Amino acid sequence: MSQPEYGTRPPDAPDKAPRQFVGFAFYKLDPSFLREHDDIARRAAVQELADVVAEARKKFMIYPFSTIGVRAEADFLLWRISYRLEDFEELAAAIRRTLIGRYLTMPHSFLSMTKTSIYVDDHVHDDQEATRNRIAVSGRKYLFVYPFVKTRAWYLLPKEERQRVMREHILLGHKYPSVKLNTTYSFGLDDQDFVVAFESDYPDDFLDLVQDLRETESSKYTQRDTPILTCIKQDFRTTLAYAAGVVLE
Repeated sequence: MSQPEYGTRPPDAPDKAPRQFVGFAFYKLDPSFLREHDDIARRAAVQELADVVAEARKKFMIYPFSTIGVRAEADFLLWRISYRLEDFEELAAAIRRTLIGRYLTMPHSFLSMTKTSIYVDDHVHDDQEATRNRIAVSGRKYLFVYPFVKTRAWYLLPKEERQRVMREHILLGHKYPSVKLNTTYSFGLDDQDFVVAFESDYPDDFLDLVQDLRETESSKYTQRDTPILTCIKQDFRTTLAYAAGVVLE
């Protein structure tokens, strides 16, 4: 996949590795869609929207997840990763032009970018990108997403002190190799500092990890880490069919 430039820098500017934009768009289908359209129209609408997303996936990375029956305010997530922010805009516009798109709302949307962490981590997992400037989605069944905001007191600590605190945090995470963390950065792009997305095949491991993290020193510097959204990896047509109340043939 190509890596188009997302901005033109002056010739004398230092070279910087391209980073990815990362967007988490949670959608909710208005129940009026089910009342106003029969099964035939709803099946056609499901296919129409699935085709739009499939076409966009030829240009950049999109990973669909279901939240039906898990979160009251959302039915599905489109996890989008691209070197062009405009890709997100163009996809959103294409979705709005579909029949289902007229009935969709977006109760949650988080925007971030990849960036190499300033905190030293001596242990690198086999599926972890060394540069941290690219997302390497593992394809595990469950995804846990939430925005994360640190207190301003955290940023006033000396870097060495923050490194010490984060080392404990990182080492605890290594106790749960079944849980893969994707951390992206939102400073100046969105309301949160970070967006964290944990992938795992075992929700119980993620639950235990989060409970253990509550007891670390870094936890006292957490200002906000909600909403936490649990998502299920699923074929997008199946998710849309569930939301639209139809059975695919």
